Amino acid sequence: MTIELRHFRCFLAIADTLSVTRAAERLHLTQPAVSRTLRQLEGELGVRLVDRSTHHLALTPDGISFRDQAAIAVTAFDRALGHPHRGWPLRLGHAWSAAGRYTTVLLRRWHELHPDTPLELLRVDDRTAGLARGDVDAALLRGEVSAPGLVTEQLTTEPRVAGLPADDPLAGRATLSLTELAGRTLALNTVSGTTTLNLWPAGSRPASTITIGNTDDWLAAITGGRAVGVTTSATAGMHPHPAMAYVPLTDAPPVPVVLAWRDSPGHPLIPDLIALAHEVIGETGGA
Repeated sequence: MTIELRHFRCFLAIADTLSVTRAAERLHLTQPAVSRTLRQLEGELGVRLVDRSTHHLALTPDGISFRDQAAIAVTAFDRALGHPHRGWPLRLGHAWSAAGRYTTVLLRRWHELHPDTPLELLRVDDRTAGLARGDVDAALLRGEVSAPGLVTEQLTTEPRVAGLPADDPLAGRATLSLTELAGRTLALNTVSGTTTLNLWPAGSRPASTITIGNTDDWLAAITGGRAVGVTTSATAGMHPHPAMAYVPLTDAPPVPVVLAWRDSPGHPLIPDLIALAHEVIGETGGA
């Protein structure tokens, strides 16, 4: 058997939807035809591209690598023949707050410039927002990124703010210092957050912590009166809440915001995303 373009298109549909059923609907084929085409491709390549051992389909490491290569090949073929772009989406991950106050402008400008390539913003609750495991093509991340195989470029920095219940005695202050939060219970996002107890000087750290795994639980812990928190200004802009107060911190270092992507062939429009992210943040006053 010879690998044909239809094998690439079939695999990409499965990779994008993680479902044989939805891939078949997208391709206007039957489910058995899609499964058969995938088996043919895997047999010719000699590797498993899709893990079928769980209730939900998932790409194997070989599948993650092959997805980028297949998409590049299909895009190049379509462009060479002058076909309209077939809408291979660019998946942009984030763990919390996306691009902050720049998010809407970034998404709208992308749609204006690349109407045939959807920019899909996906929240994934892990340190690399799904980038390291291949769930997204690029990611907006905060803080230090040390995962192997990733390339990062800093876009801006964000000042830190304290998150407090709206009826907290400190909530009405114009500014706060870290030491004024000492003795409180601190909500820590240990999955994707940028705050640790090392942010405080030894001897003046919060008395206890509550461990949470995402922004929703972080907000619930604070608005419920169980804890206080430290985040960046992006959270204040993206997650206003009537029971929540955000107060600038005067003695906490700012948090870098970076755009990250894998150090391997990937979506052909990643360079365009990098350029647009810099342009949007620069135009709207990013540091």
